[in-house]
Amino acid sequence: MMTFLLAASSDDVIQSQPTHQRPISELHQSMRIFWRPFGFLRRLLKVESCRITESESLIPLAWTSLIQKLSKAPGIFLLDQRKRFSTMPEIETSQSDSELFSPPSDVRGMTTLDRTAFNKIVTIPVLKVRKEIVNKLMRSLKRAALQRPGIKRVIEDPEDEESRLIMLDPYKILTNDSFEEAELSILKQLNVSPQISKYNLELTYENFKSEEILRAVLPEGQDVTSGFSRVGHIAHLNLRDHQLPFKHLIGQVMIDKNPGITSAVNKINHIDNTYRNFQMEVLYGEENMMTKVRENNYTYEFDFSKVYWNPRLSTEHSRITELLKPGDVLFDVFAGVGPFAIPAAKKNCTVFANDLNPESYKWLLHNCKLNKVDNKVKVFNLDGKDFLQGPVREELMQQLGPLSKERKHAVHIVMNLPAKAIEFLSAFKSLLDGQPCGSELLPIVHCYSFSKDANPAKDVQQQAEAVLGISLDPCSSVHLVRNVAPNKEMLCITFQIPAVILYKNQTLDLENHEDPPPLKRQRTDKAFSEEKTTIA
Repeated sequence: MMTFLLAASSDDVIQSQPTHQRPISELHQSMRIFWRPFGFLRRLLKVESCRITESESLIPLAWTSLIQKLSKAPGIFLLDQRKRFSTMPEIETSQSDSELFSPPSDVRGMTTLDRTAFNKIVTIPVLKVRKEIVNKLMRSLKRAALQRPGIKRVIEDPEDEESRLIMLDPYKILTNDSFEEAELSILKQLNVSPQISKYNLELTYENFKSEEILRAVLPEGQDVTSGFSRVGHIAHLNLRDHQLPFKHLIGQVMIDKNPGITSAVNKINHIDNTYRNFQMEVLYGEENMMTKVRENNYTYEFDFSKVYWNPRLSTEHSRITELLKPGDVLFDVFAGVGPFAIPAAKKNCTVFANDLNPESYKWLLHNCKLNKVDNKVKVFNLDGKDFLQGPVREELMQQLGPLSKERKHAVHIVMNLPAKAIEFLSAFKSLLDGQPCGSELLPIVHCYSFSKDANPAKDVQQQAEAVLGISLDPCSSVHLVRNVAPNKEMLCITFQIPAVILYKNQTLDLENHEDPPPLKRQRTDKAFSEEKTTIA
């Protein structure tokens, strides 16, 4: 006698007698009990036939075939002569996605895309129904119906014009006993036989997702590139070394599988810190890098090969904009093509925007006109330090002068150059002359930086304090922007510039100097760590 160990619980153990001595209904019930606790086992077995008959002669064969397959399947092993089997606990459903819907194995190593090589035939269980009840029935068979992008769930019956075939999920429906009670009930109400038939379905390149194609092509066990940054019609990838032999195929797949993408490019060097652009290689598609993007309801046009643009900063652009109130003043030291400056101007802020890159300067002017805020933005093409010590200083002298007590709006300074922005904080030292303004009127700085430290929030604050020569504890907060790479974070430190730093001829007494009021919603190291964990 065979004993099948399906789980640790005794309720899950089936004591089986020889199959030829068991009633058909009992065998069907045993198979149903057997398959349900181990839904993932269906993923390990290929479906050879989906038509189930009531012939007793097929049942022993089915069980014999089943045991033979299980003995060879990964995650199943024989324990002793009694032929009990168990599951390896480390095998999970998500890891054993059947080869049924995977591309053919012989595409492994392909470097020149051959779409016809992805053709394959798979056997799918189908249910024959009258065409007039298809819509009503499909609502009740959502669980059992095949859910596969690009494949119709209902097809014509080649043998009967009045009938349709409903594609069923081969992982869930193995026999007519695989239907749940509610599903069987609706089938009975609509006078539909639960008899399962098989259908040979042809899969082509169009039926596979980009991730499935690349996982089948790239060396087994290597990382698969399925994501990219979309910049208008351009897919911007950052390929790793092991992916480079397949770069042209990867670019072609990205274009094929993403409507609207007509060019795929790969970054081939680090961002240049002077102009914040990088060299790129066109992997596939058109060479045109002139593009248009929409972000937060604003339109930007630029040459992607000559300026800096990162679609992953959309949320950060919006966050800073929400901090501004109508009438506030914004100085954007490294403005790029305007993702901070233009939304701020639309919010009726006075904006001074600067970028050293001549191409960024050109497209910043263009985008201000495009978004109809050119009369609210003053644009400069200067080095960041020259901008701070020139136009920013002049405007701050007016904004924070003798009449500043009557001023109700705030002054914000955005410094989004993470690789070097903190170095530019030294430009604030003794920037202004005269009597200091009230602490509540001091400019608010939003300075971006990278950190690889175990405590990135503390690290960025310490970097800023080292440049300014003063503690920022009472008046700063740190915000996690995004994870750039493993163990590398992009952060924004926000603080009010202390008067002892901003004004000349001020005695720097670290023990007694008057600090600006603490910023609202100050971010502690603990809070930052918790947020980082949540985001991860």
